[in-house]
Amino acid sequence: MTVAGIDPAPTRSRICDSYTISYGGTVINLGHSDLTVRPIGLGCMGMSQFYGDSDDEQSIETIRAAIDLGVDFLDTSDVYGGSDIGTATNSRGFGHNERLIGTALAGRRDQVVLATKFGAKVNDSRDGIVIDGRPEYVAAACEASLRRLGTDVIDLYYCHRRDHTVPIEDTVGAMAELVTAGKIRALGLSEVGPELIRRAHVVHPITALQSEYSLWERGVEQGVTDTCRELGITLVPYCPLGRSALTGALKAGDTFDPNDFRSANPRFSAGNLETNLEPVAALADLAHEKGCTPGQLALAWLLVQPFDVVPIPGTRRIAHVRENMAAAAVTISADEVAYLSQLFAPGRVVGERYTPVHAATVSD
Repeated sequence: MTVAGIDPAPTRSRICDSYTISYGGTVINLGHSDLTVRPIGLGCMGMSQFYGDSDDEQSIETIRAAIDLGVDFLDTSDVYGGSDIGTATNSRGFGHNERLIGTALAGRRDQVVLATKFGAKVNDSRDGIVIDGRPEYVAAACEASLRRLGTDVIDLYYCHRRDHTVPIEDTVGAMAELVTAGKIRALGLSEVGPELIRRAHVVHPITALQSEYSLWERGVEQGVTDTCRELGITLVPYCPLGRSALTGALKAGDTFDPNDFRSANPRFSAGNLETNLEPVAALADLAHEKGCTPGQLALAWLLVQPFDVVPIPGTRRIAHVRENMAAAAVTISADEVAYLSQLFAPGRVVGERYTPVHAATVSD
């Protein structure tokens, strides 16, 4: 089906130069820090919220199995578990995800690079998100995260969202003091633009920038990726599989549990989902030709971008951890990279990526 105003899927030309992704034991330095990780990490948010009910025992088993399989980069936030907007039906409580990870890492803390975040919380009426970047809150939030995670130091500490009432220099300055105090090892930012990245980087070197990035969402290519490359900052894409859209698992007409974030997300609405899944069908066809899954091919496209990138696909299932890790062994040609980039050209996926409540927290 051809959507009005949208060109049909581009025709792939003859394969020429090839990128070979076969990392094996290769590790990547995060920014200018001494932290090293394998090319694909594990996002743990969905173990506490956003995608329906979860089982703690299953999640802990998945985390431990992921480490056994070689995953050495875990991502969480203090707000995961307590930030469902508009419903408390599946709220696990503020800090749930950190406590979960703390339990899973008992006796294994030294096997992973651990990243968490501060600054976002839900208001008392559960209809909005409060952002707090005050220096005194930064210090208090860090101490609380250390307790929940059961660790003495956080490897990578992100400012989850920018507080518009506090200069970014003040927030990052407070984070830098935590480095001096030995509470954290490296600083990160999340969902900010080039200007704020530069301002923050002057105060203290920024190691990582976390933003949504995938074939499904390419907004960071408008300045953020160039800034990261210039400053030596590693981009850590969350939702690198488009909230599962790029895996080929979704079908037009699919509906979502009320506890699932996608049930209210514009890109997954009945009118938009069918349109947005059209290029996914072509992605799946190419993946079939190559003998990999659509999700693996989508991750492979990310891994060959011309800047440091470590995606953190999330899952609660061990089988999906294995599948995602195997993406690092996929070989993708220059023609295939160009084909997929054109197939999912910016603007091809329709609908805002967030509801208005969430969108208000990611704008500069």
